[in-house]
Amino acid sequence: MHNLVIDIGNTNSKVAVFDDKVLVFFQSFELPDQSIIAELISRYTIVNSAVSSVKQDFAEVVTYLKANTNYIPFSTQLNTGIKNYYQTLSTLGQDRWAKIIAVHHSYQHQNCLIIDAGTCITYDLLNSEDAYYGGSISPGISMRFKALNHYTGKLPLVYWNRDMQNIPAGTDTTTAMMNGVLQGVVNEIEGFIALNNKDNIDLKVVITGGDATFLLEQLKNSIFAPHIIHDPYLVLRGLNEVIAFEYVQKD
Repeated sequence: MHNLVIDIGNTNSKVAVFDDKVLVFFQSFELPDQSIIAELISRYTIVNSAVSSVKQDFAEVVTYLKANTNYIPFSTQLNTGIKNYYQTLSTLGQDRWAKIIAVHHSYQHQNCLIIDAGTCITYDLLNSEDAYYGGSISPGISMRFKALNHYTGKLPLVYWNRDMQNIPAGTDTTTAMMNGVLQGVVNEIEGFIALNNKDNIDLKVVITGGDATFLLEQLKNSIFAPHIIHDPYLVLRGLNEVIAFEYVQKD
């Protein structure tokens, strides 16, 4: 049985097809249109589908999925067995909740800190008792560079390469900005890991998001490196777990 899941983010959208729990297709798009979805439905004989979105303008995608698959609406109200103590479910991002669900199924009864390094950097803790209270949201790397340019009179807009291996020393204005932003993010992440590690035994750190590969390179010599797991498909796997859960409930 093949499932089609779509994660519509702030910058890009990610589309995946799962054969049960096995990922058989993945691609990132600016926004998947009907022709892309139709081709995947035909190629893989898609049965079920689900969508997570941080945007509101995806009604056309949902309409097509409803007409051509068993579409399972996803929201933060849907729960697969997590004790959710977040106080404003209406403002909890669907992508954050999908990641919590994925981690809940992959690392059962373990303390897990989920770090998503994308447009924003989010930190969410799911503890060993399957309880979720919330987390933290801070500006992502590109957002920080844009803020330096926007809120100052002379600082340039710096473009950085995610594939870079080392953070440059601040020997001129541009590299000083790069050093400040990039080293600042690394220090922030290490600080969040250390803070959560104090109170949560055998903490696992699951990193995802577009900037995760760069951050993993910077953290490879950290004392926390043995605890860090890279999972680039976390939101998509969470949506797939929701589909599986819904089928169990119906059966």
